[in-house]
Amino acid sequence: MSNIKKDEESIKILIVDDEQSVRDSMTKWFLEDGYSADSACDAKEALKKLQKEKWDVIFLDIKLPGMDGMELQQRIKDIDPNIVIIMITAYASIDTAVRSLKEGAYDYVTKPVDPDYLSHILDKIVQQTRILSENIQLKERIQELYEVDQIIGESSAMLKVFELIKAVAPTDTTVMIRGESGTGKELIARAIHSNSPRRYHPIITINCGGLTEGLLESEFFGHEKGAFTGAMYRRKGKFEMGDGGTIFLDEVGNIGPKTQMDLLRVIETKQFTRVGGNENIEVDFRLICATNKDLELAIKEGSFREDLYYRLNVFSIFISPLRERSTDIPLLANYFLKKLSASMNKPIQGFAPEAMELLKKYSWPGNVRELRNAVERAIVTGRGNHITVSDLPIPKSPKISPEDKSLESIEKSHISSILEEMGWNITKAAEVLKIDRTTLYNKIEKYDLRK
Repeated sequence: MSNIKKDEESIKILIVDDEQSVRDSMTKWFLEDGYSADSACDAKEALKKLQKEKWDVIFLDIKLPGMDGMELQQRIKDIDPNIVIIMITAYASIDTAVRSLKEGAYDYVTKPVDPDYLSHILDKIVQQTRILSENIQLKERIQELYEVDQIIGESSAMLKVFELIKAVAPTDTTVMIRGESGTGKELIARAIHSNSPRRYHPIITINCGGLTEGLLESEFFGHEKGAFTGAMYRRKGKFEMGDGGTIFLDEVGNIGPKTQMDLLRVIETKQFTRVGGNENIEVDFRLICATNKDLELAIKEGSFREDLYYRLNVFSIFISPLRERSTDIPLLANYFLKKLSASMNKPIQGFAPEAMELLKKYSWPGNVRELRNAVERAIVTGRGNHITVSDLPIPKSPKISPEDKSLESIEKSHISSILEEMGWNITKAAEVLKIDRTTLYNKIEKYDLRK
C-alpha cells in the first residue's frame, strides 16, 4: 500500500473477519501506512471493541460465524451511524454486498483483498472526512454569527461600546477590552470577531489566568514529543490553531515575565517555535485581549512589560460595571428570563414589580454574569407565573447604596450575595470566593452577616 497523507489524528480502523490471515495482513498494511488498526474474529468480539473505543472505519466480512455481517452492520449503525462500513465479500456474495450498500455501507471489497484498492478507498475516505469536517466548521462559523448572545443595553455606556465594536471589527487592529469580572468581555471579543473579515476562521480563547507559566507556554505554542515529562506526542498550540482567525487572550494581565516576552515576540514577528522544537512556524492572526487588572499600576510595580502593554493597548474598549448602568438591568433580566425559561420549558411570564425593583437596586458585584445566574436560579426555584422577590438569590435589603462605594461596602455586599447564592453553604461559598473557611467566618463576623 502507498503512504497516504492524513490529518494529525489517525483514522482508527477495525477489521472484522473470521479468517486470521485476512485480519493479520490487513492490519499489517494499515499499521504500515500510519493508521491505528485492530481486528476482531466475530461479531461478539467486534461489539465489545465498539463499546470500549470509537472507530472511524470498519471492514466487515459478510460471512461470519454466529451473527453475520449484514446483521452486524445494522448493530454498528445503531451504535454510531457515523462509522464508515466497508464490506468484505467473496465473488459469490456480491449481490449481498450490493444490498449492504443500500443499507448504508460505504463500499465493498472482494477477496482476495487488493492492498492498492484498500489504499484508494481509504484515500477517498480521508479526503471526504476532511471536506465534511471543513463544511461542519464553516457551518458552525456561519451559525455563530447568528447565535452569539446579543449584547444587550441601551445605556449611554453600552451605546458607546456598540459604536467602538462597529468601528474596529472590520480592521485587524489589536483590541484590549477592559472591565470588571463578569461584564461580558469575551462576548465583546466574539462580537468583534463575528463582524470581522476573519469570521469564517476560528476564534481561539486562552484563559491566561488559569495556568502556570510553563503550561501557558505550551498552551500558546504547543510542544514536540518528548519536550518535557509527560509530552507523549506532538501538540499544536492555540496560536497555531488560530491561524487565519482571532486569538482572544482572557485575563492577559496574569501572564508571567517569560511568557510576556514570548508573547511580545510572536506579536512582532508572527512566528514562534513549539516547546522543544526548532522549526519556525508562521501564523496569521488578529489579537484581542481582556483584563480586569490595572495594567498601568502593574507596569509601575514592574510586573507587566511596558512595551507589551503598548502592543496590546492599540484600541481600547471599556465595559462599565452593571451598577453604573442600571437602565440595562431590566433589559438583561428579561432577555435572560425569556431565553432560559424557554430552554427549561418553564412558561414564566415575567418579573413581579417588587422583584424587578430589587434587581435594579442591587449593586451586582458579579455584574452581568451574576445577574444571569440569579435569573437562572430564580427560574429553577420559582413556582408561579412570575419571578418574585423570594425567588431571587440576592440580599433582600441591598447593603450598599449608590453613594457608598467604599471597598469594605463592596466586599460586604459581594460576600453576602455569594452566601445567599450558595444557600449559606460555607464550603461552597469559600470556594467561589477563593478564600478558606476560616477567613470567610471572620468576614461574616466582621460584617455581621446573618442568614
